[in-house]
Amino acid sequence: MTDFNWLTAALIFFGYAIIDWLMTIYTLSVVSKKKLKAANAGTTVYLLTSFGVINYVEDYRYIVPLLVGGWLGTYLSVWHEELKHRMPGVF
Repeated sequence: MTDFNWLTAALIFFGYAIIDWLMTIYTLSVVSKKKLKAANAGTTVYLLTSFGVINYVEDYRYIVPLLVGGWLGTYLSVWHEELKHRMPGVF
């Protein structure tokens, strides 16, 4: 096991929050048949996911910021979509 690096943990946390936000964009783009937007979001998800996988394979402790970041990213992206529907034109 390697030494735990808090900067790496923070990057994984924010990276997975962004991944889940991008997955929301990806899903909405596929449903809306926006091919380019969906493809770009999907490719970016794979790129960011590979960073997390490489790090947590080296040290399982990085799974914690990965899970928390993923949960927060999903929660915030769904909350944002909900706000957009409640208050059109504001967001």
